[in-house]
Amino acid sequence: MPELSLQNIDQISHDIRRQEIIFSHLLADLIDHVCCDVENEMQSGLDFSEAYRRVKQKMGSRRIKEIQEETLYAVDTKYRQMKNTMKISGIAGTVLLGFGALFKIQHWPLAGAMTTLGAVTLALVFMPSALGVLWKETHSGKKLFLFISAFLAGMFFILGTLFKIQHWPAAGIILSLAALFGVVFFIPALLFSKLQEQENKPKRPVYIIGAIGAICYAAGMFFKIQHWPLAATLTVSGMIILYVIVLPWYTWLTWKEENIISPKFIYMIIGLFAIIIPGALINLNLQRNYEEGFYSHQAQQKALCTSLYKYNNSIMIMYHDSLYYPQMEQLHAKTVSLLTLIGDIQTKMVQESEGEPGKPAVSTDQISKTETGTEIQYNMLTKPFYRIPVRDFLIPGSSSREKLNSAVAEYTKYISELLPGKDLQKYTGLIEPSVYIPGTIPDRTTISLMSGLHSLELLKNNLLAIESNMLEHVANHK
Repeated sequence: MPELSLQNIDQISHDIRRQEIIFSHLLADLIDHVCCDVENEMQSGLDFSEAYRRVKQKMGSRRIKEIQEETLYAVDTKYRQMKNTMKISGIAGTVLLGFGALFKIQHWPLAGAMTTLGAVTLALVFMPSALGVLWKETHSGKKLFLFISAFLAGMFFILGTLFKIQHWPAAGIILSLAALFGVVFFIPALLFSKLQEQENKPKRPVYIIGAIGAICYAAGMFFKIQHWPLAATLTVSGMIILYVIVLPWYTWLTWKEENIISPKFIYMIIGLFAIIIPGALINLNLQRNYEEGFYSHQAQQKALCTSLYKYNNSIMIMYHDSLYYPQMEQLHAKTVSLLTLIGDIQTKMVQESEGEPGKPAVSTDQISKTETGTEIQYNMLTKPFYRIPVRDFLIPGSSSREKLNSAVAEYTKYISELLPGKDLQKYTGLIEPSVYIPGTIPDRTTISLMSGLHSLELLKNNLLAIESNMLEHVANHK
């Protein structure tokens, strides 16, 4: 019977020890068992390399780990409890989260309760028990940082997503922590762990490029959730790196290793292409439609503003020779002055959005001046959902808001001198700033730049509508 050399036994021992077998007696038994299987294969005339390859192929890539897990399950009560907790909480949390999402989409009752319970179960029960199981199975200090960073990234991501769905405060902070632990700690730690494996030496360039793609994709999704700029660029770059470069390259390298090719691997590759890419394309399409809905509303408001402005000018031209024209001209001048103030506020908001923090842009391509005043190219805004400009220019207490309130009050006082008291109420409510923008200082600013600009456009249009009525009133009743 062929016998293995000391070098062959050392190679088998090294490979099995790399499986992180924590029981010394189990380790010795596994080494002895594999050596015997290899010797049996060598009886048919195979050399050591071919015989060892066949044994590994028959055992599968995870069989040795499964043997240790079965041993732990049989002899370690704590491990058995953690394993059962992990399985039950993983299944229960996923089912609850799935049904919660379905109920949320259908607007059925109990959606929030199921979503919350599912997310909490996954984050606070499944994730800790999974961390405990991994530690029990490996006792590897080298991988402890990897396990903890994965645990924290996963827990914060699940909780952050829950807070975002439920519109609870601190969602952005929790998702930021998830991105921090995932992008900065977990992915680099996973890459380092893979680079330490000697048998993966041919795949090291793939792992490095894959880590870069994963970081880009994860950062892009986080930027998309937070409505930050460069979200689409990072997401698309990550997808191109992962699915155009890394996945075909990794598949080709793996395909060369015939001993690990299995239907599971093939279906995994097909599934990635069949699910991820169409889903991403649908997401991009929905995002584009979502933003275009805002753009169409803004375009309609701008068209209405232009139409009302031209109509009021036509009234001025019609009554140019009237005895009341000077008073109409004064009314028009006050209206234009208020419109200019609102346009200046819009300009400052866009400049702050397009500039750097604390350093607004001096001029931007998104703003132009027309005969009707400030015109904003909304589809060119790089940060349409940025919240800081609303806080700095529209929240009560800001200098711009105080100027706007003062100017509206002065305009209201002026038209009150032209109208009886009863008729005045139906006009003043249309240009009250607190109707469109916050009347009190909120705990936190949740209004985006796009919404703030839209509110100011509505205010301008109602102001022009009031001017139309006032001009006709002055011309016909004085």
